[in-house]
Amino acid sequence: MLDQRDWYTTGLDHIWLPYAQMKTAPAPLPVVRTQGTRIHLADGRELVDGIASWWTACHGYNHPHIRDAVQRQLEVMPHVMFGGIVHEQPLTLARRLSEMLPGDLDRVFFTDSGSVSVEVAMKMAVQYWLNVGEKQRDTFVCFRGGYHGDTLGTMAVSDFETGIHQKFGGILHRHHCVALPESPETDAALVALIGQHADRIAGIIVEPLVQGAGGMRFHCPKVLWRLREIADSYGALLILDEIFTGFGRTGTMFACEAAGIVPDIVTLSKALTGGTLPLAATVARRRIFESFWSDDPMAALMHGPTYMANALACAAANASLDLFEDGERLRHVGRIEQWLAAGLSSCRDLPGVVDVRTRGAIGVVELQRIDDLNALRSAFVEKAAFIRPLGNAIYLAPALTIGEEDVAFLTGVIGEVLRERR
Repeated sequence: MLDQRDWYTTGLDHIWLPYAQMKTAPAPLPVVRTQGTRIHLADGRELVDGIASWWTACHGYNHPHIRDAVQRQLEVMPHVMFGGIVHEQPLTLARRLSEMLPGDLDRVFFTDSGSVSVEVAMKMAVQYWLNVGEKQRDTFVCFRGGYHGDTLGTMAVSDFETGIHQKFGGILHRHHCVALPESPETDAALVALIGQHADRIAGIIVEPLVQGAGGMRFHCPKVLWRLREIADSYGALLILDEIFTGFGRTGTMFACEAAGIVPDIVTLSKALTGGTLPLAATVARRRIFESFWSDDPMAALMHGPTYMANALACAAANASLDLFEDGERLRHVGRIEQWLAAGLSSCRDLPGVVDVRTRGAIGVVELQRIDDLNALRSAFVEKAAFIRPLGNAIYLAPALTIGEEDVAFLTGVIGEVLRERR
């Protein structure tokens, strides 16, 4: 067993890190333990985590209820293929998700990452139209500032012209990327576009209420209601990417609840297992599933990740759902929203700040620009906070269990660092 110096120094010679220009990026932080809202580093420092490991650890790290559920499942069966055989944890989880989601979203297809769940949603949508005889519907409407994943299909329905995937623009399938219908002008433009291409559009895909990785941009529930109306008017399917917003992040269990709509397909991941193990789900309404129900074997959904419906991950997800049952998590999100709003309010008048906004357990300070992202991230670490800005947005999306003192600490650190940049 290597000690920390050995595994860190020797391992860095072989690892390829995400979203990083490794030639110029600072050395990554060696973590040896996590607990609650804390990340413990090998040198003894302790960081308050402001982003819950890319928004996954909704109950904090190492929650005993989830940990114990995974341990019990490990002793029985860590994994078995999902082809031709099934087992308790995913069946129970599928039923519970169907009962929690609105309307008749009652068919659950499990995958192992958010990007793949969106790929499956797109595949479902296109094949739905193939199965009902409309073979020309092969494009999607997506939105500026949107992000749906890093695979080729999901990059194509993200805002790749201004986002992190600009280099791939020349090889991606061309869909229709437009502004969200937040004004009469953008609404009219969207209707005109869909009216012109209605016979080719398979679906409309959107992150409900919050465009996450694109800069934590918010829009109101009325936008979702309008998208549902437009989709119905032109026969397109509505896909909601709730990978970030699902499981209480915006104040309701699912963001679509705020608009009172039922999407045709919804994707879930990130907080699904409480940040414990990788798992994702694509959930479809009954009529979508019924178009695949056929005597024709080629009408089936031909997709099946090797680790689909992994028993350990599904056990973690079931345990995570247990922790939402009494409603206290969602009530606490309301308190977090108040603490974030109060703590970030002093940033409004700082030079370079263009907006301060909160929704649920999300707080954002948007700047005119961030010249040195790495330096800003390092400045937060020096003050014992783990915060990773996106684009020009410094944001907090902490565990839904975080206390008032930790929220005050994180918001205070943001204010301190911004004042020191002046």
